[in-house]
Amino acid sequence: MSAETTVREYYEAVRNGDPLGPYFADHLATVKFGISEQLRGSEEITEALAEQTRTTEEWRIESTDLSVTERGDCAWFADLVDMAWTDTGTGERFSFDSRWSGTIDAGDGDWKFVSMHVSAPREL
Repeated sequence: MSAETTVREYYEAVRNGDPLGPYFADHLATVKFGISEQLRGSEEITEALAEQTRTTEEWRIESTDLSVTERGDCAWFADLVDMAWTDTGTGERFSFDSRWSGTIDAGDGDWKFVSMHVSAPREL
């Protein structure tokens, strides 16, 4: 499997409500920055993403400009993503034109995110 396939499968897992923790490297230095949070270490990332999956539904993740570069066991990616979801507790719908980037490592045989950054531009 390629690093690009891993990114695309992650997007599909978000849409489907599948577990997201397995896409991240099992390491204390793994980091995920979201629109409103900073998560460090695979345990914290896995717990937060499980809670996200439990409390949200109707995800839309539409990649519009994915670029992935592989160099040996390391890869990096960047994308513009149209994303939206519904909060199951309030019924509120959230929608963002977002930017995604990160680093993926295949040192253990499978491509895993070691860093991911999701942000939404804000007008100044």
